[in-house]
Amino acid sequence: MTNDQNTDVIRALPAGFTENLLELLNEEISVDPSATIELSTDLLLTGLVDSLGVVQIVSWFEDELSVDVDPIDVTLENFQTAHRMVAFAEQLAASVQ
Repeated sequence: MTNDQNTDVIRALPAGFTENLLELLNEEISVDPSATIELSTDLLLTGLVDSLGVVQIVSWFEDELSVDVDPIDVTLENFQTAHRMVAFAEQLAASVQ
């Protein structure tokens, strides 16, 4: 992914959203503190994030974006990697603007 594409993805999000998400994943959610989670790290299939972690992430999204996340949207497509979460968050943010 180029920097231009990354900028397009995060444009509608609050300042620092991506960095704050990565910090949350690395410092509070990851079940393996020795692993470094990056935007492309597979979180669910590797087991770095468990079901409780997904619930925490969804709650964090709702707080950060002032939206309700529909349980039907809690899928691998939206939550498998931090990059996918950012893309999903952009969709959520755009829907309330």
